[in-house]
Amino acid sequence: MNLKWIVVILLIVTMPVCVEAQTSNNAMVTHARNVLKIISGDKAKTQTYCETAKVFDQIERAGEKDTKKTDKLYRKMNELAKKLGPEYAALVYGLPKVDPNSQDAQEINSTFAALDKLCAQ
Repeated sequence: MNLKWIVVILLIVTMPVCVEAQTSNNAMVTHARNVLKIISGDKAKTQTYCETAKVFDQIERAGEKDTKKTDKLYRKMNELAKKLGPEYAALVYGLPKVDPNSQDAQEINSTFAALDKLCAQ
């Protein structure tokens, strides 16, 4: 699951946004918690987040065998991600700066896990 979201995040990083990422990893944890509050507090954003996860699952199933389909799905996923707002984009931009083996990364992953649980409801 963590690898799945790392891939999603790295793909979303390529989308153009006009926000600066937080530079401190500790600030990233705080920012991730803020994004969780924003998305979980807004039914439309929660639904958009869940749709993004579903599209990513479709991308995984399509694999590399159907590049036209995966390209279309990546575009759809990026459009959905834009709807999550600049806070989400800033979080995504900052993730490559976080050591994946750090405590901060574990806390950020738990934030994404909490968002994933919203999709199961």
